[in-house]
Amino acid sequence: MNSIKSIKGLLALLIIGGIAFYFTACSQDNITSSDNLTDDQYLQQVVQSGTGSNNQAEEDLMANESGDMDNSGAVPNNDNQIDTLIRWGRRITGVNVNYSITSLSDTEKTVNVTRTISGNYIIIGNVNGTVDTIVKPYTEVLKRYVAFKRIARTNHPRFNWKLYQVSMADGQTTAPQVGTDYVKMTKLEVYVNGSLKYTLSGPDFTQNIFTTIRFNGAGVPSVNLGDQVRMIVYTNSSQTQTDIVAWHWARNTFGFHREPFTMTSNVWDPAINGYDRTYEKTFTIYMQHKIGIFNGYLSASTHQSLYDSSPNLFASDELGTPYKVLP
Repeated sequence: MNSIKSIKGLLALLIIGGIAFYFTACSQDNITSSDNLTDDQYLQQVVQSGTGSNNQAEEDLMANESGDMDNSGAVPNNDNQIDTLIRWGRRITGVNVNYSITSLSDTEKTVNVTRTISGNYIIIGNVNGTVDTIVKPYTEVLKRYVAFKRIARTNHPRFNWKLYQVSMADGQTTAPQVGTDYVKMTKLEVYVNGSLKYTLSGPDFTQNIFTTIRFNGAGVPSVNLGDQVRMIVYTNSSQTQTDIVAWHWARNTFGFHREPFTMTSNVWDPAINGYDRTYEKTFTIYMQHKIGIFNGYLSASTHQSLYDSSPNLFASDELGTPYKVLP
């Protein structure tokens, strides 16, 4: 199965990861039932389940964190550049979520969310005329910071606490290999219709925090239907072979979406005993994209993660950013 290394253009693949996961649906009814919860229980419920307003409220962002990366296993290849790859994707077998809530004051609470995801990364390809499958079990961890502010003092937590800030998500594989031991993303630049609109710094991308519109912030990054988006990803890599970088965004009735990136610079850096690289991709927000708030993810994985059949060779760095699609 090592012959799958010869598959051309497998750039559309990746994790992220994670990152596909389980996600919990929430209806307006069980938000109403939150009247019986403590403040901390209510905040955890919002982070876990949103408000039930179908991606329209900023509070719904965290509820979709898992679903926005979900492949439900190997999915069809839609990249015409890949002529021997049939399907690829993730099947999640377990998700553990830890919520650490801290009261900064009587009017502000923070929630540190850590998701540990286990699953199988699946590649199905046509090798020498025979369909074969590679399965790579993996574990990855994603972290995100969330803050809430009190706006009222009623007997109902849902009237008292509103989402104040949310960070980007930051993660990596922890097994079979630790992602950032091999490749790490250090910066993301996003150009919208030719102009630089967002510069997001790493390698710990949870440092990028967005204040919601409710509290006079700019809100999460936003685009309109039909906008042209250009992304530039900066990485440090210990690998001589080119790493694999891709953008992943929400599954909907049109399927799960990935965009492969192209390496545009590759410079040896003696300070890190590795390579400083950039990867770029330009695409258009398609007109059928669902309106609302979502999570998009970037993954940077080693060449061996996708081009070697060994289940022990899978290392990926991931970042997730909330984004809003407007009409």
